[in-house]
Amino acid sequence: QVQLVESGGGLVQVGGSLRLSCAASGRTFSSYAMGWFRQAPGKERELVAAISRSGGSMHYADSVKGRFTISRDNAKNTMYLQMNSLKPEDTAVYYCHANYEGFDYWGQGTQVTVSS
Repeated sequence: QVQLVESGGGLVQVGGSLRLSCAASGRTFSSYAMGWFRQAPGKERELVAAISRSGGSMHYADSVKGRFTISRDNAKNTMYLQMNSLKPEDTAVYYCHANYEGFDYWGQGTQVTVSS
């Protein structure tokens, strides 16, 4: 079992920045790959960024490349998403995700709203 808790969402103006955090517990943090997903109203949940267990490999959706940075601190059991140059289309609920032994685990989500 893996428990995930996101924090750091909020309201920001276009061009601003936010940093999301995902605190994990329940299993050895470095034993599972993780990622950030988002879901906007009326749209399907989509992958934003993913990171390997060691943090040495990252993947980004084309829509956020060059603006978002995913990272993890295995000593603190925490994953981050640094979001810069935010756009109105980044508005969504952001979810932390972990895959452990073939099972998917999700956080409760944190709202990010980018106002123009």
